[in-house]
Parts: sequence; structure tokens; C-alpha cells
Amino acid sequence: MGRLRYIDGVVTLELDRDACNGCRMCMAVCPHGVFEMADGSARIVDRDACIECGACVSNCAAGALSVDPGVGCAAAVIQGWLTGTGPTCGC
Repeated sequence: MGRLRYIDGVVTLELDRDACNGCRMCMAVCPHGVFEMADGSARIVDRDACIECGACVSNCAAGALSVDPGVGCAAAVIQGWLTGTGPTCGC
């Protein structure tokens, strides 16, 4: 299966690299490989692969990450599955 994509540039994920403590939890819990480590802190390498599930934010003790879970791609894909229609996020 290819990398999940919906609409480029709409993901709400944000990272404060200065606040990151380099624990690597975001890398461990992200189901789509959005993060990598560089110079002792996390870095977003594939923002548009983020499905806004919130796992990274929930596991970031440093508070370096933010995302509006349930909006954008994740909500659009789930709504499409539930209704039997194509994904739509309303943006």
C-alpha cells in the first residue's frame, strides 16, 4: 500500500523544536513516519502523511507538539468510510 495522502498542506500538526527534549516518543507512536531525529530533536519530515490522530501530542511529555485531532485528513477519511462516500474535509 502506498503512503496515505488526502490534500497536501492542510494538516494542523506543529512542532516546537526548541521545546523538544529528544525523547523520540513521537517517532515511536506515529503510524505514518512523520518524524525523524536531527541534531538531538525531532523534525517533521512528511507533514502531509500526518492523519491528525493525536498520538504524538498525547505522548510528548515536553509539550513540543500540537495538532487538532479529528480534523483534516483523519476526519475526512473516517467520514467517507461511515457514509460510503469519498473523503471530504470541508476545507
